[in-house]
Amino acid sequence: MAENEGIKWYVVHTYSGYENKVKVNLEKAVENNGMQDKIVDVRIPTEEVVEIKNNKRRTVQRKLLPGYVMVKMEMTNETWFVVRNTRGVTGFVGAGNKATPLSETDFANVFNPAAPQVRADICVGDSVRILTGLFENFTGRVTEIDEGAKRIKVVVPMLKRETDVELAYDEVVRVEE
Repeated sequence: MAENEGIKWYVVHTYSGYENKVKVNLEKAVENNGMQDKIVDVRIPTEEVVEIKNNKRRTVQRKLLPGYVMVKMEMTNETWFVVRNTRGVTGFVGAGNKATPLSETDFANVFNPAAPQVRADICVGDSVRILTGLFENFTGRVTEIDEGAKRIKVVVPMLKRETDVELAYDEVVRVEE
């Protein structure tokens, strides 16, 4: 384990939108320079997001930290030079010219596999049909959207009265009027 003591995760700043190119370029540079034992992993922090658009669900990968790439490496003058001179890299995250390694806790927080987020294209005032539960197949009007909790309040007409129902994003679909 003594040989891996100096290997830590570092955050590299890139031009926004160039994260994938930087990852590929850096992996090629590591291979060309024979540094596989010093620069051992390159990752782009992403999360799965379920998007609901036009009543179709699809899972997409979204970058958690646009403009950043994570590199697991032993910090030496040679490795710093290889990473820093990779096309698209603007620098390391840290104070001044000194790269600061991520703590294990920070790394775990970035790459914690959480449940996929859900984003919907539903707005207040839209008509929706309820897919599950007691009010299944009822149609109602959206009165409130709580982005943080991923919940929607819907007013459902029932027995000549309007009833408020709180539902998750994936429990409704928008109805075209």
